[in-house]
Amino acid sequence: MSTLSLIIKREFLTRVKKKSFLVITLLGPILLATLMIAPALIATLPDDNRTIMVLDQPGILNYDKGSEKLALKYADPKTIDLEKAKELFQESEHYALLYIPSGSGFDPDFFATKISLFGKKDISITVENQLRDLLKTNIENEKLKIAGVDPEVIAQNKTKVSIKTINLSDKEESVSFTPVKMALGYISGFFIYFFIFFYAGQVMRGVIEEKTNRIVEVIISSVKPRQLMLGKITGIGLVGLVQFLIWVVLSGVIYLLASTVFLKEKFDTAALAQQDSLDAVGMDKGMEIMNALLAIDWPIILGSFLFFFLGGYLLYSALFAAIGSAVDNETDSQQFMLPITIPLIVAILVTLRVIENPDGALAFWFSIFPLTSPIVMMVRIPFGVPLWELGLSVILLLLAFYGVTALAAKIYRVGILMYGKKVTYKELYKWLRFKS
Repeated sequence: MSTLSLIIKREFLTRVKKKSFLVITLLGPILLATLMIAPALIATLPDDNRTIMVLDQPGILNYDKGSEKLALKYADPKTIDLEKAKELFQESEHYALLYIPSGSGFDPDFFATKISLFGKKDISITVENQLRDLLKTNIENEKLKIAGVDPEVIAQNKTKVSIKTINLSDKEESVSFTPVKMALGYISGFFIYFFIFFYAGQVMRGVIEEKTNRIVEVIISSVKPRQLMLGKITGIGLVGLVQFLIWVVLSGVIYLLASTVFLKEKFDTAALAQQDSLDAVGMDKGMEIMNALLAIDWPIILGSFLFFFLGGYLLYSALFAAIGSAVDNETDSQQFMLPITIPLIVAILVTLRVIENPDGALAFWFSIFPLTSPIVMMVRIPFGVPLWELGLSVILLLLAFYGVTALAAKIYRVGILMYGKKVTYKELYKWLRFKS
């Protein structure tokens, strides 16, 4: 077995046998499954029933009763003024007091700017939005009546429009469902971002730990620094890949079991309640999503994800290894980490623009620049990327990894045996120019 293989095996087995690896591997899927289930479980919880006391002096709401969750109870504007309404509200158990004052004449625009909502505590934004929508509808109806237009006629002529988007390619037409591609691209890019930060950071911490404990002095006597660095990077990368695959499998299993046990009854009840309201539009939307998923080139997606997943990690882990070799503790590493982590953060920030325009100049340049391409290119790929752009991004990432590894090895070779000295950028530059 070669020296590099022995180093990779040592790095892999050392971390896999740790209790922390087992704990994180088992807790990770539970946490991920919880994050997926919790929103659905919370959504099924019953809402609080609230009653709003209303003092509607001009009669804008026409004694609208509200809804079961947000009931409206009216005070008589002929016998009760605002101060009296406040007193009654404080003595009651009502959630809030809605006050609509009267103006000079019946001017809906006046009412729209003078409405107040009083609460014993801060008002829920949901309640505020519901009341705003209700008032907006009623005020608009009053304005239509003043203009001599029947609101019922307007309501009857409202029409929902659904547009089916279709891609016209040289081969065949295919249904395009952009939200599916947006979600697939963003999730893939975020996973790569997380993997790079988490496991490349482990490479740096591992180098600092061995350097601090002086273990590296023993290892370096029989192993070349470049081999040690590549072995550590590869070994920890394999640990991360195995852990990630376990997380994906276990998270899926836990999610299916938990959703079956905890959410099945609630979802079945909701399905029965909505069964009568299902229409052809809903069925068409479901078929549209299925067709969009089937139209995605999954071999390209999975192959690209695996390459950029590992390529991004290898590139950044070499940089993190160089930082770890140049410092004695993690505190000192912060000054060197900022320039390295900025491209990753920028890549996440530009993904929103890339999703909106995956073929734009911004998306193109960020998807071929090696420090941002692992994230941005994965966001673009579900939308379809020309093969020459994908190939260019792959080649540049490989060349960048080769060049960065060579430079990082020079820093690693000198820094791994340096102790007790605060390293500066000027010092690092000298190390890079050093010829052995």
